Amino acid sequence: MSETSKTPLLDKVHSPSDLRKLDIKDLRQFADELRSETIDAVSTTGGHLGAGLGVVELTTAIHYLFNTPRDILIWDVGHQCYPHKILTERRDRIRTIRQGGGLYGFTKRTESKYDPFGAAHSSTSISAGLGFAVSGDLQGKTDRNVIAVIGDGAMSAGMAYEAMNNAQVTNSRLIVILNDNDMSIAPPVGGLSAYLSRLISSRGYRSFRHLSMMLAEKFPRPLQKAAERADEYTRGFLTGGTLFEELGFYYVGPIDGHNMDHLVHVLKNVRDDPEGGPILVHCVTQKGKGYEPAENSDDKYHGVGKFDVVTGELYKAPANTPSYTKVFAQALIKEARKDDKIVAITAAMPSGTGIDLFQKEFPDRTFDVGIAEQHAVTFAAGLAADGMKPFCAIYSTFLQRGYDQIVHDVAIQKLPVRFAMDRAGQVGADGQTHAGSFDIAFLGCLPDFVLMACSDEADLVNMVATAVAIDDRPCGFRYPRGEGIGIDMPEEGTPIEIGKGRVIREGNSVAILSFGARMQDSLKAADELAGRGWSATVADARFAKPIDKGLVRRLAKEHEVLITIEEGSVGGFGGFVAQFMSHEGLLDRGTLKFRPMVQADRFFNQDKPEKQVDEAGLSARHIVHTALTALGQNSEGLDVPARA
Repeated sequence: MSETSKTPLLDKVHSPSDLRKLDIKDLRQFADELRSETIDAVSTTGGHLGAGLGVVELTTAIHYLFNTPRDILIWDVGHQCYPHKILTERRDRIRTIRQGGGLYGFTKRTESKYDPFGAAHSSTSISAGLGFAVSGDLQGKTDRNVIAVIGDGAMSAGMAYEAMNNAQVTNSRLIVILNDNDMSIAPPVGGLSAYLSRLISSRGYRSFRHLSMMLAEKFPRPLQKAAERADEYTRGFLTGGTLFEELGFYYVGPIDGHNMDHLVHVLKNVRDDPEGGPILVHCVTQKGKGYEPAENSDDKYHGVGKFDVVTGELYKAPANTPSYTKVFAQALIKEARKDDKIVAITAAMPSGTGIDLFQKEFPDRTFDVGIAEQHAVTFAAGLAADGMKPFCAIYSTFLQRGYDQIVHDVAIQKLPVRFAMDRAGQVGADGQTHAGSFDIAFLGCLPDFVLMACSDEADLVNMVATAVAIDDRPCGFRYPRGEGIGIDMPEEGTPIEIGKGRVIREGNSVAILSFGARMQDSLKAADELAGRGWSATVADARFAKPIDKGLVRRLAKEHEVLITIEEGSVGGFGGFVAQFMSHEGLLDRGTLKFRPMVQADRFFNQDKPEKQVDEAGLSARHIVHTALTALGQNSEGLDVPARA
């Protein structure tokens, strides 16, 4: 170890077993070094920083006291898992996080034995933890602890409470740590609350309480209930945990999540508790803790690009064109100025969806419902049923969480809820859990659902206007992450005729019918085909449902090869086109060669979006290869591997 090392203790720790060899008095310094390493690593890669900085002490205390990986540790979402990864034999790779071939930005079972359960969507940790706890009971793993760490934001989702309700029925041994860095549910955290938390988590108090309850059972029923209530409300008054007690959890807290002495003593008491059953430890932390630029930032450096460690200044290349997210927000704002029935809904992602811009102008018509996509959808349905025009702006991957509500509360009732699906297609560094790969298939199968996708930012503006005009059924429009292609923008949107596509370029041998963001690759492919002597028509479908039947008929009848392409899974736009053509008899004549192009049938790890698209088999060279192969021509020089 170098004498000039800034992290002498951290340099000695390669795994949690090494951490447990440290003296307890060294944990404060160790946590400071772990925080410094986390900041330095994220400064070189970008990623989620604020959440991880807030749990440095908690991460240290958990791994110091619990026998991970034998003890099961589950992080909800996983934004905060970078210090955990550094501690669990992955420090040497931490500067590859969220990079192609590097560490995943969230927990991942295939990456490490210290990640027993994968995450990236929120509010799953208690359910998964309960599964491990019950499994341990059934398999006789009585010496194992199960710890689920969940943030206050994730506690806004109903799934967390469903799991807690079930936990009290099973009465399995489960420790839930509520990482509270924002909610106002905690009284002031100081010496008194810390003392009380240590007291009520101690074995002596728990044993005395258990004895008291046993004695109370000998009392007449009214006195027994009175004793139980007295205990519950005394502790609830002192600590604020009545809600969790009602859900069947023994509540401990609140404790200062940055005070190592408090953390270690309370968590040790909880670990050694002999009573069993579910316990909730309420831990108050500060997001971005220990790094001034993060502490002073509005979003606490939740997600950042590369930055200067000293100043906190972000290294960000100037954008040449506006992002699709900003284009959507600005288009919706313009429409809302003309129509006071337009309202915007988001599920804890106001800045990610652009709804924060809408909120600045229309605060009374903006609703952030928290991490509650199911509620967001049905809330929008209620608004639509009473004549409002709700726009539900949710990432494609997160919309999956509200699918039952889309079917039952929106589609069946034909309510005109408008779904704005950001991050459709591959998303880059967030990887497989955040890719919007399935919305075309799972929305396109719903009766009377209008489904659109823009090929450029100008068309997105028109699709917002189209969605406003649709007042008799639900609709959705998808658009990718990142910047537009840099074309002239309309002053305001013009509604598109429902179910009508457009021809971008005329040809006669090959027809390429693109749905959504692969238009530029389709045009590049047409150029290369022309260079090889094959003329190609390029068309923009715009609608997956209803499809433009007239356009499909024309392309099928006038070309030798028809290719559909979409940045989505099997079962989507290409399937809808095939269904239509088969019933129309367009495939019966035997001369048309139809080739639907969808992403390869698997999940894709994080990388640059263009590399993910190429790996998915949807880049220009793949289109050219598909066309030439269908024509019986040599595709030499394209270097296209066999499809997975």
